[in-house]
Amino acid sequence: MTAKVTVSFGNNREFEYHVERNLTREAAGRWLDEQFVELGAEPLRLSGKILLADKILAVAAAAGPSRIGYEEPWSVTFAAAAASALERDVVRVDVDKAVVGY
Repeated sequence: MTAKVTVSFGNNREFEYHVERNLTREAAGRWLDEQFVELGAEPLRLSGKILLADKILAVAAAAGPSRIGYEEPWSVTFAAAAASALERDVVRVDVDKAVVGY
């Protein structure tokens, strides 16, 4: 199933991907976990609890627009993992506003 994933960093820095939701929810979650650690992403909540949407936001923020927008295949895998983990066909990750919508 095809999904549309948009990642926005504000100031007209927006990137859109049309990707296949070809990962299981578990595989997508594992990939996001690995990237969270590898990129040194920071938890968004003081409690340290990391919700799925928070993890997607934190990975996008840690990767930044240069990786999200221009580094394939990483950016395509990120988009597929986000859509697959959330099990949604339309996902919007707004890093500037700290919101994941679907």
